[in-house]
Amino acid sequence: KGAFIFSQATLPLLLNATSKSEHPPTLIFTGATASVKANALMSGFANAKFALRALSTSIAKEFAPKGIHVAHAVIDGVIDIPRTKDWLKDMPPEAKIDADEIAAAYWNLHLQGKRAFTNEIDIRPMLEKW
Repeated sequence: KGAFIFSQATLPLLLNATSKSEHPPTLIFTGATASVKANALMSGFANAKFALRALSTSIAKEFAPKGIHVAHAVIDGVIDIPRTKDWLKDMPPEAKIDADEIAAAYWNLHLQGKRAFTNEIDIRPMLEKW
């Protein structure tokens, strides 16, 4: 529900910015593997993530012709932040997703031109077992 309300509030501002921005205004939704594949005991999480992905796709199809880039990012893995410092501590750094790399991927989505929108990206650490 929050993503829907946020989109309703944000899209008019993004529409207003299409002619003023060097790069297309960008709206990125963050999902998880549950957005595309449900697992046992994860039905509540999976249905919410499936819905978020569907919202992203629907908004992308409606607003891309108006110059707004909408993307869905699947983030699958432990993000390397202070709170997760002790998680996977016996694994090499490549077992976690670098937060700066996520930010760089999001920034690169924003920098895309109107002739090559990426509508979905899947980000995971090199050592993720999927």
